[in-house]
Amino acid sequence: MAQDIRAYVEGLARAAKEASRPLGFASDEARQAAVRAMATALRERQTDILDANAQDMDAARAAGTNAGLLDRLLLTPERIEGMAAGLEKLADLPDPVGRVLEHRTIDQGLDLQKVSVPLGLVAMVYEARPNVTADAAGICIRTGNACILRGGSLAQRSCVAIAHALADAVEASGFAREAVTIIETTDREATGALMSLRGIVDVLIPRGGAGLIQRCVRESLVPVIETGTGNCHIYVHESADFAKARPIVMNAKTQRVGVCNACESLLVDASVAQAFLPDMLRELTDAGVLIHGDEAACAVCHELGLEEGVAFVPATEEDWGREYLAMEISVKSVSGLDEAIAHINRYGTMHSEAIIAEDEQTCERFLREVDASSVYANASTRFTDGGEFGLGAEIGISTQKLHARGPFAAEALTTYKYLVRGTGQVRP
Repeated sequence: MAQDIRAYVEGLARAAKEASRPLGFASDEARQAAVRAMATALRERQTDILDANAQDMDAARAAGTNAGLLDRLLLTPERIEGMAAGLEKLADLPDPVGRVLEHRTIDQGLDLQKVSVPLGLVAMVYEARPNVTADAAGICIRTGNACILRGGSLAQRSCVAIAHALADAVEASGFAREAVTIIETTDREATGALMSLRGIVDVLIPRGGAGLIQRCVRESLVPVIETGTGNCHIYVHESADFAKARPIVMNAKTQRVGVCNACESLLVDASVAQAFLPDMLRELTDAGVLIHGDEAACAVCHELGLEEGVAFVPATEEDWGREYLAMEISVKSVSGLDEAIAHINRYGTMHSEAIIAEDEQTCERFLREVDASSVYANASTRFTDGGEFGLGAEIGISTQKLHARGPFAAEALTTYKYLVRGTGQVRP
């Protein structure tokens, strides 16, 4: 059976690789038209996609899936429209392929250009996120890449329905439908087979929980671009305007709990903890957020009359590094900016971090010294998103430091090559 799965996946990948070649030198107008056709297909096939998603949601609820994952899995007409609109924005962006990154004359009069080119065949492995199917496929087609997609079993019906609609649109636009390929088996061996296809697959991008990402990093023979988990912090400095801080914390924690840019940890200067925490913790617990508090936070919860074990629990060392993806948050008092930065750089995942402060020098130091792909002053971490950053649809949030970092979209799915033009030169 394992050999059959490997042969199946390799066959899909080889066909997708062939489909990538014409895309690589297609005109900007042709790729734009294909992406717009993909957006139209999502709207026209909305009923089929929602029916498939309803089946996935029923199965996920029956399996006891937590609320955060159910939120990621859920599709609505509004979310499908958002996917389609994201593709249209992507089509409108400047062409990421064929950009002249450098142009100069080198020794012996050779004309040298450094030009952006597609990666080739991009593999995506992701969990219960059907929207990733559209985002990844759209970005790949826009950048002249083909894609092979491996969605999670929870979202399998939704991902397949979306991928088929997009492949039909690509084919109708004059490209091979294999340029958008999805692996339709839920057998776990398929992921291992995909990771082994060095020389066929050019890059692998995992998007999901820490377990999936680390498996790909450890086992993949194909080069990996990591998309990271999000243990995102908000630090309330002693100079903070509390009227700003509370809405920012609530937005970052509760707007969507199952996303990687949600706030998971709240740090508060000890000098203002007694003034800030009572109203903040009351607002969080009223919204249904479980507090994992240090000694100071738990003391405030007791003073508020909150029930231990129901509204709050004492934090453990593990809590400082956890990505909850749920209505839970860790809360800790710190002695000041130095401890806040040190804590974030130790326990954060280099995703998104924020400070709330009115002191400009404090904000600038935080922005400079915190090691993360996106660092905010006086704003919610929920803005870390390709669409919000004006990049169109995104393929993920990279927390590594090589090739791509932060929300990465079209330009991150290109590499470059050197074009050297001569008039008969030979090296002396």
